[in-house]
Amino acid sequence: MRKYLTIILIATSAFSTSASADIDPKNSISAPSAAPASTAANATCPAGHEIEHRQLQGIWQADIEGQPTRARLHLGPHPELAHSVRGSVQRGHSTAQVAGDLDAGELTLEESDDGQRISATWLGTVVEGSCNREIRGAWLRAEPESSSPFVLRKQTP
Repeated sequence: MRKYLTIILIATSAFSTSASADIDPKNSISAPSAAPASTAANATCPAGHEIEHRQLQGIWQADIEGQPTRARLHLGPHPELAHSVRGSVQRGHSTAQVAGDLDAGELTLEESDDGQRISATWLGTVVEGSCNREIRGAWLRAEPESSSPFVLRKQTP
C-alpha cells in the first residue's frame, strides 16, 4: 500500500508541475507583476541581485528629491579595487568624486567633494525588472546631515 501511495504522490507532483509550466502568462488571470511577463525578456534581463560591478560602469542620470538639477554620474572600473567602481558626479558646475561597489543588488557609493572626506553616501537597490538600468535608494548627506530619495537611470552608451 505504501508503494502505491508513493507512486500516486510522484505522479500527482509530476502532473501538477508540467501543467503549471504550460500556463501562458499572457492569458493568466493572476495579479500583474512588476517583472516582465516574457520568458525571453527574463533570459536577457538578469535579476537585480545578479548585477555585477561591470554593469555599473557607464553614465547614469541621478534624480535626487529636493535638488533642483539632475546629477550625472560617470562610473568606470576602480584602478585599485577589483569588483568596485570609481568616477565622478556632476551637478551643474561642481564635480565630486565617487567610489563604491555592489553586493547582491545593493549599491553603496561614497561621494567626496574634496577627495579627502566623505560628503555623502548613496545606498540603493537595483530595481527588479529594470534590466539593471535603474537603482533606487537614499542619498545621505554628511553636512548638513540629511537624507533624500534618489533614482539612478543608466543612460544609453
